[in-house]
Amino acid sequence: MDFITILGLVAATLTTFSFLPQMLKTWQTKSAKDVSYAMLITFNTGLFLWLMYGISLRALPIIVANGVTLVFNLIILWLKIKYR
Repeated sequence: MDFITILGLVAATLTTFSFLPQMLKTWQTKSAKDVSYAMLITFNTGLFLWLMYGISLRALPIIVANGVTLVFNLIILWLKIKYR
C-alpha cells in the first residue's frame, strides 16, 4: 500500500469515527432534537454520492469513509425519527 492510500485511510478513519460519539449520545439520551432533518438528509445524500464516486474510482479510502459514515448517519436519522 502506498503512502497516499495510507494517508487517505487515516483521514477516513478520523472523519468517520468523529460521528460515533454523536450516534452513541443520541442513542443513550434518546434525543436528537439538536440535529436537524435538513442537515441529516443533505449530508446522507452527499455521503451516498461520495460513496458512488469512490466505487466508480475504486478508491478504498473514499469507499470505506463514506460507507461507514453513511451507516452512522442513517442510524442517527433513524434515532431522530424514533425518538421524536
